[in-house]
This record gives sequence, C-alpha cells and structure tokens, in this order.
Amino acid sequence: MKSCEWAYFSTSTLNILRRYAGKQITRQVVGKYARKHNLIPPKYMRKIAWRLMIKVMPREVSRFVQSRFGELKVSEARYEDLLSEADEHYPKYLSYLSNVLRL
Repeated sequence: MKSCEWAYFSTSTLNILRRYAGKQITRQVVGKYARKHNLIPPKYMRKIAWRLMIKVMPREVSRFVQSRFGELKVSEARYEDLLSEADEHYPKYLSYLSNVLRL
C-alpha cells in the first residue's frame, strides 16, 4: 500500500472504514475474499479507477488523487492547486462511478 498525505473516497466508503477501524486486515485476506466471491482482484482496482477517473478529470489531477507523484513534475505551488482541483473534480468522478455501477 502506498503512503500519502491525502485520501479521497466517498462518505459511504468512510462509513464502511469506520466499521473496521482498529481491525487488522491484510492484503491476503482481501484477496482471498475477492477470489471466494468471484470479485475483481484488488490489484486491478487502482487501474480500473484510473481508467474511469481520466474520463471525468484531467490526467494531472487523476495522478494527484492516486498519489502517482513519480509521474507528476510539479512545484509546491502547483501541488496546492492540484489539491484544490482534486477537491473540485472528485465529486464528479464519484457521480460518474455511481452511474457506471448502475449499468
């Protein structure tokens, strides 16, 4: 798992995370659960999220949200701009994601 200063997720995801706060959940447990329930393997979720994000957000903002800082060549001032842009665009991504999941 990558460390980062910011984490973007929906309020419903926050509520789920609160239910599991303080519990130790390993990658292996999550992977096993996904296999058992025939779900997309967790290792592909970031790639899928990327593909969906770039449909509604600028690539640079998507890189910022996913903490792909090695791909970003930005100054400290631009970093602050990206934070504001991510705050603006992320709700659009959540709305798009919600529509995609209803298909």
